[in-house]
Amino acid sequence: MPPTAAPEAPLLPHARRSRPAPAAITRLRARAGRSLRRAAPALCAYAAVRLFSLLILGFWAHKEGHGVWATLAHDWDSKWYLGIADHGYAHTLGTAYNANNLAFFPLYPGLVKAVAAVTPGSRASVGLVLAVLCSFVAAWGIFAVGDRLYGSRVGVSLAFLWACLPVGLVQWMGYTESLFTAFVAWSLYAVLTGRWVWAGTLSALAGLTRPTGVAIAAAVSLSALLTLRRHRSWRVLAGGLLAPLGWCAYVGWVGLRLGRWDGYFAVQRLWHNQLDGGVETLRRMREFLAYDSTPELFLVLVSLTLMASAVLWLLSLADRQPLPLLVFTGVLLVIVLGSGGVYFPRARFLLPGFPLLLPLALALARTTSRRVRVLGVTGAVLGAAYCGAYMALVWPSAP
Repeated sequence: MPPTAAPEAPLLPHARRSRPAPAAITRLRARAGRSLRRAAPALCAYAAVRLFSLLILGFWAHKEGHGVWATLAHDWDSKWYLGIADHGYAHTLGTAYNANNLAFFPLYPGLVKAVAAVTPGSRASVGLVLAVLCSFVAAWGIFAVGDRLYGSRVGVSLAFLWACLPVGLVQWMGYTESLFTAFVAWSLYAVLTGRWVWAGTLSALAGLTRPTGVAIAAAVSLSALLTLRRHRSWRVLAGGLLAPLGWCAYVGWVGLRLGRWDGYFAVQRLWHNQLDGGVETLRRMREFLAYDSTPELFLVLVSLTLMASAVLWLLSLADRQPLPLLVFTGVLLVIVLGSGGVYFPRARFLLPGFPLLLPLALALARTTSRRVRVLGVTGAVLGAAYCGAYMALVWPSAP
């Protein structure tokens, strides 16, 4: 008689539970790999624009006797973030204008401090590397949104145009814009694909990164509320509730630190940042474009960017973009255009509003004229390189 096979040993309970985890991780990796391969043309286009702009900046800086690294890593707002990483936040409100670091949100300086603690580089170097890496994550998310809505050609065009923004150099500086845009792009993508918990979590992280995190929180929470009216889901509810938590947590913490409920808003008043309905914005535009006979080029560029952004939002509304995108860019525009604060950085404040570029991306992707496409791409790249170098080396104040 053939030998009897030994009975198979039963799986232990903990072994049964551990089996699905590697499979889930494998599926996640495979999905991310496919997404990254699909986004490769967009990321290559993004890298080409930014590297060309960096080359022009380096050549110009060399002629002027300036250092590129110092300009990118620890000038202007970068100093504030590095100061927070080094010494923490102020304990009192004070009375000096433009001097209280509680105006700057904590996630980016916190990441700089944490990464620098386990790497050999300086905090300035770590901040710059983080910004560059996050810019690629942001470009990937921007492509994903464009691809989801209109296909890969539009996604590539959208990421390319984001790289070509006149203040696009900030994406590779020690600033928060790249990190914030990465959170915004993937949060919007999560809403579009129904991943509500991810959408809320990423929105909360955006709210810990920049004051305008309230714009993405409004987009996610309002979209979740409208979705809940059609059908109930705990995931949708969780996403909507998570979205504003980051922004609210920091604003609440500043209030507790200063011992007054309006602590954060008092800090912003010391930075001249309060809503005035756009009165100051219109006054400065009129001054630079109508009355000043020799306006500063950068301020003219900022004014034109603000006006173009408003027009692009109206075009986006006419194109019936998805509600989350319209709400995010709409609230962002209200904050930036309606502020009575400093004028010159407002083009930078709009940098995360990449959905405003969708009408241009659609036009670029759908044009059938090779000549128009070549002229448009060439002009955009050269314009981005010149404006970035001018902003860093000629304009005497913060970008």
